[in-house]
Amino acid sequence: MKVDNLEVKIFETRQEMGETAAKAVADKIRELQDIKEFVNIIFASAPSQNEFLTALRTETGIRWDKVNAFHMDEYVGIAADAPQNFGYFLKVRLFDHVNPRSVSYLDGNASDLNAECERYAALLEKYPIDIVCMGIGENGHLAFNDPHVAFFDDPLVVKQVELDEACRQQQVNDECFDTFDEVPETALTLTIPTLLKSTYAFAMVPGEKKAQAIYHTVESEIQEAYPATILRKHPNAILYIDKDSSGKLKEISSYSQA
Repeated sequence: MKVDNLEVKIFETRQEMGETAAKAVADKIRELQDIKEFVNIIFASAPSQNEFLTALRTETGIRWDKVNAFHMDEYVGIAADAPQNFGYFLKVRLFDHVNPRSVSYLDGNASDLNAECERYAALLEKYPIDIVCMGIGENGHLAFNDPHVAFFDDPLVVKQVELDEACRQQQVNDECFDTFDEVPETALTLTIPTLLKSTYAFAMVPGEKKAQAIYHTVESEIQEAYPATILRKHPNAILYIDKDSSGKLKEISSYSQA
């Protein structure tokens, strides 16, 4: 189905969702690698991406030596080799398996976080993003753009943010942290306009805990209170959801068919 510009694909299981999304992303990489010197890709770090990342690394025909990889957000003050560190998450689940041409990590332990944001922004300027692979938070966030800092006209490329309680609680719900107090309060994130500048966007969002966020993404007015609604304005965005995350949507027949 299609909602505004956003194509929505619903699958019975998260495994089927992840595998189908991986094939679509792989197809796009293979297409672009034949016509571009490099393919620049942003990846999300979250349990919601596990099936997708596992399937993507087994896809054949991808010239990973032509891929410049980035990630979209990082906690401030968490050890670089901690399991919860987003860069480490992607290193273990994807980058160590496929060896991209380059991997540029956001450093949440930099001594000057403003300078780190500027450094990463310069990299994204040098390597305009072709593909972004993302999730959607329980509060509707994209990257760490929680509703109170999700500015659709944000002048910044990368910024430091305070995480809201719903976002921090999600990290406990996802079993990334044992307790709420362990979850860092601040993070670095690519902003909404930065994510939306990608030529192609793929969002993988499985699970019952994401059903409310998917409901708002698809059915609410496009507004900063529900950050993911902005995906409906992206010219080449596809939302992959499973039976559980689609549970609050109205009858599928009421939407336009893609």
